[in-house]
Amino acid sequence: MGFKILLPLLLLSLLVAECTSRPLYRLPSEAKHATKKPLQTFRPYNLAHRGSNGELPEETAPAYMRAIEEGADFIETDILSTKDGVLICHHDVNLDDTTDVADHKEFADRKRTYEVQGMNMTGFFTVDFTLKELKTLGAKQRYPFRDQQYNGKFPIITFEEYISIALDAPRVVGIYPEIKKSGFHESASKQNITFVKWADGKKYEDKFVETLEKYGYKGSYMSEDWLKQPIFIQSFAATSLVYISNMTDSPKLFLIDDVTILTEDTNKTYDEITSDAYLDYIKPYVIGIGPWKDTIVPANNNHLMTPTDLVARAHSRNLQVHPYTYRNENQFLHLEFNQDPYLEYDYWLNKIGVDGLFTDFTGSLHNYQELRSPLPQQQ
Repeated sequence: MGFKILLPLLLLSLLVAECTSRPLYRLPSEAKHATKKPLQTFRPYNLAHRGSNGELPEETAPAYMRAIEEGADFIETDILSTKDGVLICHHDVNLDDTTDVADHKEFADRKRTYEVQGMNMTGFFTVDFTLKELKTLGAKQRYPFRDQQYNGKFPIITFEEYISIALDAPRVVGIYPEIKKSGFHESASKQNITFVKWADGKKYEDKFVETLEKYGYKGSYMSEDWLKQPIFIQSFAATSLVYISNMTDSPKLFLIDDVTILTEDTNKTYDEITSDAYLDYIKPYVIGIGPWKDTIVPANNNHLMTPTDLVARAHSRNLQVHPYTYRNENQFLHLEFNQDPYLEYDYWLNKIGVDGLFTDFTGSLHNYQELRSPLPQQQ
């Protein structure tokens, strides 16, 4: 059944990808659906991490469309900028691992070395390409053990095209965009470089929020406006979330990495910012946190260790917890789960008690939830 659904989707996407002179999606959304099924809110959220990227190249239109077909509640993306200031969906600040840029000899002279979060990184960077140039590249699978047959077939999409995919869905589907390495888009004083300069002195975060407002995203969590167009805004940079707090009341989540890593915008480790004092500080600005799953339950030699109290401390402050990232392949599953992603879902949803999961395999999470807590009939 999955193949029958996916085949026409891919054929359509291949056709569109060949027609690079045409927009990938109508802007603004023109698709009409008489009655859309509402967002389910009675069970933890199925968060499509970069779309259904276990099956298709990440952050592409087909990956997001596939995730919606498979039952995602929200489709997640990372927002970066092009050289000409257009916001796009792409996880890495460089293009090397998830596009075929290395095959484009016309861009060979674009390779650069920049400092990214205190470390030198060499490659092809989104900020050195215009949108028109980026649209000539093809996305590819990040991991070599995943299906490679769609490599080079689908282009990078813009923030607006991504939004249109959600708005065009036959049911209400939320978006979950990330404010990504915001400081990298602006003047990097140590390197004497200005990557992107927007008019009127606007910042990356300003353009991010302006785009959301253009398409009607507003309202606090569970408000009428929010339920019509659900959204969570995420970032590893607390300063970005604080900065936009007076610009939009859309709900925000603070992302948390490994406890030993320094945050994007401070000299603190994530161990320091999971303290009670920091959770109390960030609580007025966010409705939840998005920790790396091993920050909640540490692992040693691929065995689970004793869970921390991070979920309990977050819930005591009425903060949701949306950990990342859940992947079906054996190399990502701890030994206690016996190579069974359903056992992992069961552990996190029923024992740890989180409020949503970022997964590369939207369909498997949806199938598990339908077995354990099926949607009510009216949904």
